Amino acid sequence: MGLITNLSNNAAKAAKILALLSTEKKNQVLKAMANALRAQTDVILRANQTDLANAQQNELSPAMIDRLTLTPTRVEDMAQGIEVIAELGDPVGLTRSLGTRPNGIEINKMRVPLGVVCMIYEARPNVTADAGALCFKSGNGVILRGGKEALASSMAIAGVMHQVLTEFKLPEALISVVPDPDRALMMELMQQKEYIDLIIPRGGEGLINFVTENSTVPVIQHFKGVCHLYVDKEADLKVAEALLLNGKTQRTGVCNALECLVVHQEVAHNFLNQIAPILRAANVKVNSCHRAAPYFDDATVLSDDEFGEEYLALEIAIRIVNDFAGAIEHIDQFGSHHTEVICTTNLKTGTLFQRSVDASVVMVNTSSRFSDGGQLGLGAEIGIATTKLHAYGPMGLESLTTEKYLVNGTGQVRD
Repeated sequence: MGLITNLSNNAAKAAKILALLSTEKKNQVLKAMANALRAQTDVILRANQTDLANAQQNELSPAMIDRLTLTPTRVEDMAQGIEVIAELGDPVGLTRSLGTRPNGIEINKMRVPLGVVCMIYEARPNVTADAGALCFKSGNGVILRGGKEALASSMAIAGVMHQVLTEFKLPEALISVVPDPDRALMMELMQQKEYIDLIIPRGGEGLINFVTENSTVPVIQHFKGVCHLYVDKEADLKVAEALLLNGKTQRTGVCNALECLVVHQEVAHNFLNQIAPILRAANVKVNSCHRAAPYFDDATVLSDDEFGEEYLALEIAIRIVNDFAGAIEHIDQFGSHHTEVICTTNLKTGTLFQRSVDASVVMVNTSSRFSDGGQLGLGAEIGIATTKLHAYGPMGLESLTTEKYLVNGTGQVRD
C-alpha cells in the first residue's frame, strides 16, 4: 500500500473512533490544542520563517506572502479560533423528528460526520489549525495537503496538534498531513474515493480548476472572491466611504476584500468627488468605466466586458450604473457568488438587494470583511462554498456533517 493510500486508509479508520467520542472529550482536546499552539508559538514561527525565506527567493506575490506570513498575533488568533470552536454546540448526534407514519413507524433524522475531509491548499498555514479543529469537533478525520509554500509551517502546526492527540490516546491520523508536496501525490490523493468523502481546495483559481477537473471525490468549489459594494441613491455617503475603505484597504490579499465599487448615478458625482482624494492617499489604483474616469487621476478606463477581476491588491474597479436594476445586472454578470454589499438607508431596498443577488453572503450597510466564518459566529471556517451543493458560504461545523434517517418500529412489515 503506497503512502497516499495508507494515509487515507488510516484517516478513515481513525474517523470511526472520533465519531463516537463525546462532545465533552472533544472539547477538552481542542482546548488543549489551543494552549499547545500558544506554548509552542516560537517553534511555529521558526518554521514559518523557513517558508517565508523560500517565498522571497521564489518571488511569490505580495498577496501570497501575506497569506503565508505568521506572527504571534496570528498564532494567537488560531488558538482563539480553536477555543471558540470548542465552545460551539456540537452538531453530531442532533436529532429532529419527521413525525410518525399512519402505521406507527417513527421517522427521525440525525446529524452525522461526513467521514474524511481532504483539504488541498496553498500558502495558508492557518488552514492547518482551522481545518484540523473544525473536522475534529464535527467528528471527521482530515487530510491536509498544503502547498510547498507553507509546508514547514503546516508540519509544525500539525505536529503540535499531534502531540495533544497522543496525550489523549487518540490516533494522529485524525489530523494527517501529506509530508511531500509532489503533484503526483496530489493526483493520487484525489482518487481516494474509497476513503475520502469530500475534498475542499483553497487557493487560486488555477488550483480550484485543477482539483475540480481531476478529482473522483466530490469537491466544494470556491473559485474567487469578486466582491462588490453598491452605493444606492439613498446611501449615507459617510457610511459608504467607511465600507469602501475597510473592504478595500484593511487587508487586500483575502477573498472577502472589495474588488469593485458600483455607484448609482444620482449620487455618483458627490460620492466619487468625496472618495477620489481618499483613494489616492491610500495608493489605491483605480480602473473605471468611462463615466467615472474623470473623477480620478490616471484612472484606467475599462470596457464593459473588462470588469470582474480579483485584484487582491490596492486596486479597484469602479462603475456608475443608471439604477438599482443596473447594479443587480452588473453583479449578476461579474460577481463570483461570494459576498455582495449594499449601502442604503432604505430598508426595503436593502431587503430587495438581499433577495435579488445570487451570492453566498449578502450584506446591508456592513463591511465585506465580515464575510468570514469567525466573524459570522462559526468559530472558524474550513472554506467558503460559492457553489450550492451541499453548502453555500462560509462552512462551519454543521456544513461538515450530513443527516441520516433513523426509523423505529414495533414489528411493522410492508403489505
